[in-house]
Amino acid sequence: MASVKVAARVRPLFPREIEQGATYIVNVNESTVALTNHKLSESDGDKNRERTRYFVYDYAYWSVDRNSPGYASQELIFQDLGTEVLDAAFEGYNACVFAYGQTGSGKSYTMMGKQMELGLIPRICEGLCSRVDDFLEEGITYKIEVSYLEIYNERVRDLLQAHNNQTYTLKVREHPLEGPYVQDLSWHSVADLAAVQMLIDKGNANRTTAATRMHETSSRSHAIFTLNFTQAKLEDNLPSEIVSKINLVDLAGCEKADPNYSRGRLREGASINKSLVTLGNVISALGETEWLAEYSLSNSVSLESFSSLGGSDEDSSPRSLSGRKKTTYIPYRNSVLTWLLKDSLGGNSKTIMVATISPSSHYYSESLSTLRYAKRAKHIVNKPIVNEDSNVTLIRELRAEIDKLKVMLERANMRGSQSSLAGDGSIFEMLHKNEEKVELLTSAWVDKWTEAAAIMQECNVGIRRSNVGVIVESELPHLIGMDDDLLSTGIILYHLKEGETRIGREDASKPQDIVLRGPALEEEHCRIINNGGLVTLYPCANSMCAVNGNDVASPTQLAQGAVILLGKTNMFRFNHPAQAAKLRERRNAGEIIRRSSVISRLQSSLFT
Repeated sequence: MASVKVAARVRPLFPREIEQGATYIVNVNESTVALTNHKLSESDGDKNRERTRYFVYDYAYWSVDRNSPGYASQELIFQDLGTEVLDAAFEGYNACVFAYGQTGSGKSYTMMGKQMELGLIPRICEGLCSRVDDFLEEGITYKIEVSYLEIYNERVRDLLQAHNNQTYTLKVREHPLEGPYVQDLSWHSVADLAAVQMLIDKGNANRTTAATRMHETSSRSHAIFTLNFTQAKLEDNLPSEIVSKINLVDLAGCEKADPNYSRGRLREGASINKSLVTLGNVISALGETEWLAEYSLSNSVSLESFSSLGGSDEDSSPRSLSGRKKTTYIPYRNSVLTWLLKDSLGGNSKTIMVATISPSSHYYSESLSTLRYAKRAKHIVNKPIVNEDSNVTLIRELRAEIDKLKVMLERANMRGSQSSLAGDGSIFEMLHKNEEKVELLTSAWVDKWTEAAAIMQECNVGIRRSNVGVIVESELPHLIGMDDDLLSTGIILYHLKEGETRIGREDASKPQDIVLRGPALEEEHCRIINNGGLVTLYPCANSMCAVNGNDVASPTQLAQGAVILLGKTNMFRFNHPAQAAKLRERRNAGEIIRRSSVISRLQSSLFT
């Protein structure tokens, strides 16, 4: 059991708010946040409407004045919250951090940050990669996979895929054991911080933002950046594999509807408010359930005693006692956001909520609402468990059974009776079968990790899932085999290293880098030279080489997509990732130019 940890953060006043005469109504003292209603005088406050309300959380941050000694910087917040996420991940627990608050209150700044003031997401990624580098020498193998999605108008879009009309059609499913997931969401395997940062930048560039009354680049969608972190090691011939799922969530901010907005903007705001209201309802329902479980005695609690526990805030007042005796319904599926965060709220995760508020007197009601939800979230109790691979669990259970059988066999031999000796055979047989199972499972597990990791590291290859397929990515120029053998089921990829790559037969006088077989193939058939990204094919004397259907006998420069035939049957496609990236940019630029010219022609035809 682990309660949701809650932190509150106060941002500084905006220059626009200062010009409008806003004053500070929030104060922070250690872990307590005080919110004052300046519309009430000190004499107007009564039992049901206090002038100053106090909220106690696990952490409270005053990020207003950089020169003040109590200023909470991005680094301090990471040391308090981010390190807890990293500790949970390395222990094998799921973890989640999400920022909650009105638009313009500092959620994106807290989660993503700015160029020189990085937020929790890039700092957690940096800390994860840094710890992995520190522990590499301890014989532990690590794997990090990344996904990045946004929820816009209650539809899910993959931020790491190209834009098209089908990008908002991803569906949310629920696995009976692993919980909710997004079908066809792409996962990208990363090896270092640079690769992670590139994916973060790509996703942020694709995210939906717009100007609002409070913020010029307000996030108009909920974004979930997920890290799947796997650790594997072999100790005393016993494998260990644990997986941690880290959800880092940047929520869109709620804002009052403006009648001057377009229909699309009004629908956008309504979708945001719907999901945030559902999130608030889930928090309230979970907090209410856990509160009753904690304070009820013998499954019944009086209305008076419950009120005495809740204090004087409106959010603490209970409903009717008869209603509370019923099982509380948790409306996870009322919103895509809460459905995806089901495990993070009341499930298998260690969760941290950051409530961001404005200190402005103009937003008293919004700040009060945020602080109330944060207070309720403190009562949510999650049930995190260490996520271990099922095969590893089976191996450990078989090992325990083997130890028991060995003890039984020793006791039978010590007694030495005929009946016990007769039973030795069956015990020995069970012991032998279990040992074979353990050896087979352990060997398969070791091969899965060592061989795949060695190949990917040696060849500089990345693998990611996309829809129902797997995409193999390489940064180096390479040849892809185009085999016409119907019985061939593998994919052949040859990297073209910097310098010279020799291609020929196995019986050549000099060792060949790429060994081929087939008719009309010479012992030393050709050479391919990669000189700073410029790749050239050099046919050897009397060898049959063709590029794009044309026979070549002299040096020929290779371009992206070229089809190469060596001999009569060995056909390859040449891929050059750097050239392909440039060609994609030119193609996109050409499409923009063509679209603009079509629009201009249509406009001219309409107004002539």
